[in-house]
Amino acid sequence: MVNILGISCYFHDAAAAIVKDGIVIAAAEEERFTRKKHDFNFPINAINFCLKKSGIAADGIDYVVFYEKPFNKFERILQTTLQTFPHSLSTFREAMISWMTEKLWIRGLIHDKTDVPESKILFCDHHISHAANSFFCSPFNEAAIVTIDAVGEWATTTYGVGRDTDIEIQKEIRFPHSLGLFYSAFTSFLGFEVNEGEYKVMGLAPYGKPCEKEKITSHIDTKPDGSFAINMKPFTWHQSMEKMFNSDFTKLYGQQRTREESEKLNTYCSNIAASVQRVTEDAIIKMVKHVKEKTGMKNLCLSGGVAYNSKANGRIMRECGFENIFIPPASGDSGSAIGAALYVYHTLLGNKRKFVMKHAYLGQEYEENRIKEFLDSNNIPYQRTTDKDLFQLISEEMQRGKVIGWYQGRFEWGPRALGNRSIIADPRKQEMKDIVNMKIKFREPFRPFAPSVLAEECENYFELHNAKEQWPARFMLYVVDVNANKRSIIPAITHVDGTARLQTVFKEENPRYYNLIKTFQEHTGVPLILNTSFNLRGEPIVNSPADAYSDLIKSGLDMIVLENFIVRKDDKVK
Repeated sequence: MVNILGISCYFHDAAAAIVKDGIVIAAAEEERFTRKKHDFNFPINAINFCLKKSGIAADGIDYVVFYEKPFNKFERILQTTLQTFPHSLSTFREAMISWMTEKLWIRGLIHDKTDVPESKILFCDHHISHAANSFFCSPFNEAAIVTIDAVGEWATTTYGVGRDTDIEIQKEIRFPHSLGLFYSAFTSFLGFEVNEGEYKVMGLAPYGKPCEKEKITSHIDTKPDGSFAINMKPFTWHQSMEKMFNSDFTKLYGQQRTREESEKLNTYCSNIAASVQRVTEDAIIKMVKHVKEKTGMKNLCLSGGVAYNSKANGRIMRECGFENIFIPPASGDSGSAIGAALYVYHTLLGNKRKFVMKHAYLGQEYEENRIKEFLDSNNIPYQRTTDKDLFQLISEEMQRGKVIGWYQGRFEWGPRALGNRSIIADPRKQEMKDIVNMKIKFREPFRPFAPSVLAEECENYFELHNAKEQWPARFMLYVVDVNANKRSIIPAITHVDGTARLQTVFKEENPRYYNLIKTFQEHTGVPLILNTSFNLRGEPIVNSPADAYSDLIKSGLDMIVLENFIVRKDDKVK
């Protein structure tokens, strides 16, 4: 028995994961415990949860693996800031403070926080961690591997192959040439927060036309083999931690939008979003097609933060010629905690593979007795019922136009709510989109919602061939067309361009959520429901019953379901 703890932190979405004899037992982002969205600090709460869930004490850990190599990353920061001096003076000063006082000494910090001997603490290259996160969680014995993100140590993009327990990176593109940072620069320009608002740009894009595509394309020199170089003249991410572009950029595109401006639909901003989305997609497609041609593989594993771009993923599926694709539910830095641990287990230690990530329910759970204790101790009225009666009741409430916080089991690994920490509603009601956006999530009105659909019914509503075998659809990582004859039936989850970012639901992986949707189908004939993450704007997805109840009180939610307990908004405190 080999126990390996994986850790990711100090950039964004700090996380921990435990691998027990090759099986991922538990994984969680630190934000769920601290309630600080995208918390990047050392994930001590996530580590403690993982150890407790797996029943492993610190002296039972064989190895701790950090998801990147700090000294290599520090070398890149040092070189690039010195090369761009004096423009990078503030960046250099901040980097020296954070790196010399904490980040370079991660081995000692891990030892101090966990009591694991320093001889058991290992480091994994950032993009190897990304690659392993996808390949070793996939069902494929061999596959092409593509990783695309902002930046690791030096690499921003890599491709290679995975075979059995080995991963070989064959090519890489290095900082400052980064598709992730390129997309983030336009995210910042449009008034959204970097590392948070990129998916807002993706949601805004269908409202515009890619009429600025030619101008934006001029910033990227794409080679025949799919590699690229960014024209850095209008960009500053290589010399500043605060600003991603300069006056050359604003001369081309105008002044940066404020947060208030970003919340309103604007034709010019929509066109910019549509254009940068198209340019980024085209660059990715060209790259992945080259990887297909070069490797000859039939399977593709994709990872890195850019793999959250589900619109691009849908095009990869349709256009790049791979028979099968796998993208892990946490494909960004948090997921690298799993990747680093599995890389050590399989590649360094030579152990056989025995794990496939069929679902993302790896987080903390609260048993019914703990939920009851919370409700009783706070004098919160509730109704307790059986599963069968619960599914009937909630289906009827959705048909009446109620919006419900659905809370069950272990919370999801990654940023998507997949039925265990979800806000759910009737997808047939057009007004649901505005109600949930404005009165519950308190977010931009152009943001779309996802459908959770019974896997066997998916192709009747969406253009997704062989849907049950499409792994990314399990994790809400594809945008596909809604069948033309169904769009008027499910308007609340059909985006302005006729698409949806769907989640396929399997009975064997989540029987309660499946049976809820099945009951809704029996009542309405529609085998899907509207699903969005159970959180309010600026908050992480809920973890505890207290988090869920707080969101009920602070928002326009009508009720929450905590396992088999129903708490209604209009009920008074005892």
